[in-house]
Amino acid sequence: MTGKRPRVLIEDWLPVAKIGAESLRDASAALKPPLSRLHVWWARRPLTASRAAVLASVLPTYSETWPKDLKDKFPTKKAYHNWFLRFMGILGDPVAGRKLIQYTKEKGIILPGNPYGYKRAFTNSPQEEDLQLMQRLLESTWGNRILNMADPMAGGGSIPFEALRYGFTVHANELNTVASTILKATLDYPSRFEIGLADQISKWGKQIDDLASKRLSPFFPMKNGERVRRYIWARTIACPATKKAVPLSPNWWLQKGSDPVAVKVLAVPEDEACRFEILHGKAAIRSNPDSGTIQRGTAISPWTGETIDGDYIKGEALAGRMGEQLYALSIQTGNGYEFRPPNEADLKAVASAEKELKARLPIWEAKGLVPTEERYIGPADRSAKYGMIRWLDAFSPRQLLALCTYLEVFHDVMKEARKELQKEMADAIQTYLVFVINKCTNYSSRMSIWHPLRGTMANTFDRHDFSFKWSHAEMTLPKDGFLWALSQISDAYKGIAELSNSAQLSLLKGTNGGPMNRLTLSRGTAQSLPDLNTGSIHLICVDPPYYDNVMYSECSDFFYVWMKRALGNVYPEFFTDELTDKDNEAVANVARFEGMGRGNKRELAEKDYERKMAACFKEMYRVLNPDGVLTVMFTHKKVEAWNTLALALIGAGFAIEASWPIHTESEHSLHQAKKNAASSTILLVCRKRMGSGEPVWWDDIKGKVRDVARRKAAEFHKAGIAGVDLYLSTFGPVLSVISESWPVLTSEVDEKTGKPKPLRPETALTIAREEVISLRKQGLLLGRSVQFDPVTDWVLMAWDAFKAEQFPADEARKLALALGLDVEADLVRQEKVITKKQDLVALQLPGARRRKGVVDPEATVFPSLIDALHTAMLVYEEDGSKACEVFLKRAGLLNDTRFTAVLQAMVNAVPRTREKGKFKRPEAATLEALCMAFYEGITFPVEEELVIPQQQLGLYGKQKELGNESEEDSIE
Repeated sequence: MTGKRPRVLIEDWLPVAKIGAESLRDASAALKPPLSRLHVWWARRPLTASRAAVLASVLPTYSETWPKDLKDKFPTKKAYHNWFLRFMGILGDPVAGRKLIQYTKEKGIILPGNPYGYKRAFTNSPQEEDLQLMQRLLESTWGNRILNMADPMAGGGSIPFEALRYGFTVHANELNTVASTILKATLDYPSRFEIGLADQISKWGKQIDDLASKRLSPFFPMKNGERVRRYIWARTIACPATKKAVPLSPNWWLQKGSDPVAVKVLAVPEDEACRFEILHGKAAIRSNPDSGTIQRGTAISPWTGETIDGDYIKGEALAGRMGEQLYALSIQTGNGYEFRPPNEADLKAVASAEKELKARLPIWEAKGLVPTEERYIGPADRSAKYGMIRWLDAFSPRQLLALCTYLEVFHDVMKEARKELQKEMADAIQTYLVFVINKCTNYSSRMSIWHPLRGTMANTFDRHDFSFKWSHAEMTLPKDGFLWALSQISDAYKGIAELSNSAQLSLLKGTNGGPMNRLTLSRGTAQSLPDLNTGSIHLICVDPPYYDNVMYSECSDFFYVWMKRALGNVYPEFFTDELTDKDNEAVANVARFEGMGRGNKRELAEKDYERKMAACFKEMYRVLNPDGVLTVMFTHKKVEAWNTLALALIGAGFAIEASWPIHTESEHSLHQAKKNAASSTILLVCRKRMGSGEPVWWDDIKGKVRDVARRKAAEFHKAGIAGVDLYLSTFGPVLSVISESWPVLTSEVDEKTGKPKPLRPETALTIAREEVISLRKQGLLLGRSVQFDPVTDWVLMAWDAFKAEQFPADEARKLALALGLDVEADLVRQEKVITKKQDLVALQLPGARRRKGVVDPEATVFPSLIDALHTAMLVYEEDGSKACEVFLKRAGLLNDTRFTAVLQAMVNAVPRTREKGKFKRPEAATLEALCMAFYEGITFPVEEELVIPQQQLGLYGKQKELGNESEEDSIE
């Protein structure tokens, strides 16, 4: 490692608010980036966040000592930072745009156009002049105009995709076969064949649909020009008493909202099967469609009204006696869609499809077209106990008939295509057409449910698991669903090819070849990267898996079994195994440790994950340049992520330099100020450690850690970072102190070894929280310093940090730890300021605390200031201002300076979000009324009056970004 290590932008500055606002635009339901529409992957990072991570990790921090040509371009730090934002494609103020959206929602105003004034950042490709300037900056900093970048766990490809667009030499590695194929289709083919390949994809795809539709038309009747959008089914078991089929559905809604539609089940004793009636409006509501025939695994027979035991249902399913019954069809009309019950022709078509499948199945199995593999039953499985043992069990007879027909025709058409096309182009077309088939399977399985709120169906992975669905929807594939899927893949390909245009700029071609020459794809574990030389990579940017958050391999088996049959000739090295690799995957997979006992297998799975991640980081250390940067992206959901990742990184030889939170979650719940389950994408910036390796005592550096936390908290707060982000931003600098000094030893002795225990990084993070709490409390008090009790401090800090009634219990615990409190003992059981349910806590309203015997309007002495405040709020809400005045005087609170101070702090902490002029949070309304009546000296937060621009719909053509979700293209 050199003594003059270049300091990069992300170590000192990152515009997290603007990047976060843009990342939320990335995820707009109706405008998802083309990478997200190409194929399902379960953890794609937003393109804007990925772009920011890559660029800020290599571009230099601003320096007054830059060469003259760079100083001429950037005379000030602000000029440089503004250029960086433009270079990223952020051509305006997205934070102001989001504020405008929220403001108009609160006021009940409809915006006239695009509130941002420019296209989403990821759609703006870098200009050649800016790329030249970037290369000059890199040359001045690194001594190279072109840098080597690697993503050893590339997944869906967002990070390497953005690196390619900016001219990096990219090495993308991935263990999972499905993801490896996605990477080929995302990073390689669009740059190789450019936008023209889309026409070829459509051409051959339409040929497949023409041939398959002819074979399948008898099984999907379309009489009188009627277009059936979706078929809606319920699984069935035999009624124990009557032996007649019981349709199982948790509810009977078809459509909710202003025009409700529901199904009424008709079990006429003389009939052999239930019939169904479609009800509209008030009749639909009166039918009580929320009461289905199955709840929590227990059913009710419509034939007898008797309960059917869950064990009986499972037994029938495992014996292969669970069936399904069609109960509604969604029909396309000129004005939208309507519903009807199945008729005789529909039921005959279903029976014919079952008969045809029975005849075709032996032939298709002999040809290897049917997914007969036994399913891997892992942590993501919820369906095996209901008989879904083999992969073909995931599909109804007609779904399987349609999918296997399309697969058979696909092979025939590709044989013809290969006679006309060069091999590489044929391979590319075949890959994208398999993605079309995969999209069809995703919307044609027994796990694809009907969404009455959206009036459409959700795909198989509406959740990241294989949950058993009592009712499901079926897509009409011939002349409809397959063509929709084809258009989705073709459009996604076009979008990716258009975004890849910057990679084709003559500047990049001239300096280091076209994109294909700058890209290396490899498949294997990140624990071993044999293709990369030691010290050869300037930047590693990686989004690793986290414990059992997503079982990637288990979930991707759903697609793998079809891809193996359709792409085995294109990528023979990808599809050698029966299913995807579970053994080498870095996730906490308890299924790999069955038989070890419930506690043991969980512990063993977590240790296995930690061991694999440690090995991955050690290999990254090997390939990273001595002065290189490792930027780790992870989604902040569980606080122990910090401890686990920090220990793995420090153990591999890294020092943590900075941490930056970027909001990537939907803001709907936050807008309601009701729930903050926010998942920020954390950028953790690391370097190879330069310390001596000599042990340091925690007591010797604790003061330095506190000083750094205090200084950085003030610095970040001044830069506009607030809420929970202020805590997260301070963690990185604190971890920097201990990781650079590692190993850090404590005075606590390990009983087994007799040696001092090493410091847990979480100990240093507690100090960071304490300093942020001190800073924020002073801010809430408008610069004053007033001592409250710990419980009151906790409630204030919770509102200030999370801006919502509900938030993660683990966050509550860490905040309590910094204030010397215990969540369960102090906050839940004794003070009752929160309730806890599973992994969430909820702040309690004064009325709820009164019912629990903590808040008492007759009291005059209060254990904590929050009790006094809640009592005053309760009296005002229930009995009015006169009664409240009597209470305040009797309790001596009317002129109490500490009570006035806590009132001031709470006014500033509780969200003052409005909708149509009214506060969303009842606490905010009560606090304001209390202040207006008795505490004239309270200062209220300034509420901006924004000017709504009278702009036209120019940049987008239509206001999709603010509108409702579109059809199924919005779901993936």
